Amino acid sequence: MVISIQEANYLGEYKIRFLFSDGIEKIIDFENFLKNAKNPMTKKYFNKELFQSYSIEYGDIIWNDYEMCFPIWDLHEGQL
Repeated sequence: MVISIQEANYLGEYKIRFLFSDGIEKIIDFENFLKNAKNPMTKKYFNKELFQSYSIEYGDIIWNDYEMCFPIWDLHEGQL
């Protein structure tokens, strides 16, 4: 079964609620990931305005034309 992201709703701070194509919902907190990022291209998304600029394309969440993205299965499992 191919899993995709149906919806991604910003909840505040660095949390996003995901609804996946199999009906599973997960809330992922990206704060620690962003706070500990070493890559400046990733670290810049600690800016909340930039963090909120994600989009869903082809069932995947991306920031700025795939500048930052995550494996869908990891998000589905609640991991970063």
